[in-house]
Amino acid sequence: MTQDTSETCPVTSGSAPDATVVAAGCPVTDGGYDVPPEALGPDSLTWKYFGQWTGMLQGPWAGSMQNMHPQLGAAVEQHSIFFIERMPRLYRSVYPIGGVVFDGDRAPRTGAQVRDYHIGIKGVDDQGRRYSALNPDVFYWAHATFFKSTLLAAEWVGGGLTEDQKRQLFDEHVQWYRMYGMSMRPVPQTWEAFQEYWDHMCRNVLENNWAARTVLDLSTMTKHPSLEWIPDRVWQLNLFVMQRFFNFTTVGLFDPAVRELMGYSWSPRQERAHRSFGKAIYRITRLLPKRMLMHPRKRSAWDRATGRLPADSPLVETPARHLPPVEYRDNPHYYSPKV
Repeated sequence: MTQDTSETCPVTSGSAPDATVVAAGCPVTDGGYDVPPEALGPDSLTWKYFGQWTGMLQGPWAGSMQNMHPQLGAAVEQHSIFFIERMPRLYRSVYPIGGVVFDGDRAPRTGAQVRDYHIGIKGVDDQGRRYSALNPDVFYWAHATFFKSTLLAAEWVGGGLTEDQKRQLFDEHVQWYRMYGMSMRPVPQTWEAFQEYWDHMCRNVLENNWAARTVLDLSTMTKHPSLEWIPDRVWQLNLFVMQRFFNFTTVGLFDPAVRELMGYSWSPRQERAHRSFGKAIYRITRLLPKRMLMHPRKRSAWDRATGRLPADSPLVETPARHLPPVEYRDNPHYYSPKV
């Protein structure tokens, strides 16, 4: 990927009047479509498997896979504050990202908000290559990792999927992506085409770059503001244990080509242990109340869908403890609701 070949067009949804983005197939209305797309609902498999707290086991996998994309990795390195507030950023990001799935008729608005956080995130990487967070190929890659993580969650800690269920989840991920109002050009047309796309990305496009390596290195992760009471030596011991644990969970989820790219080895014994761990998590979670396993944005959506809450109840936003640092809260690149 040597250059950004996308077009420039105005965006009006939630942005300043003079804001422009770099994106082919640009939004044609405030929402990015002529008619608002139909949101996913409680009858979908995505509602079943996405938005579970067990998904946190895949956090380093998702972050590193996204950042391995040359353009996305450069954008994170040059624009993101993720590495100075990893834990708050991870926890708060799940709210709007989950909302694109769970917000019902408000999901297109949530999708447009998530899209517009990326307006103006563009530049040139250290190899002289142009990048834009709203290049359709880059934006879809991030979404593809969310879809793939849903598949992995269902197969690893969710009891497994049939081939028909995989195809249904593929169709649902296309419907999900429409919420962003982005060009549909990069989206594979079939489940088989997606598998070819994913393999091509892993083998030929992804890079072992600074942003991906830093996501996988937990040694410099700062404490969540709510954990400042933990002594530094205890925190460092915690990071050491977390590093070993997440190396195991993350490398086991990587495609073989990605393991090779990032310099990891993986033995048949490790593979068996990884699968056994996933089965153990599945058995344990089956004994727990379903609501306990749901992220608050998902749980509130189920409550609206089942009548426990009025259909027009306010959307659940991140609590204050997960907000970005004070100096960034008025920056339009960051999700920072008034709480």
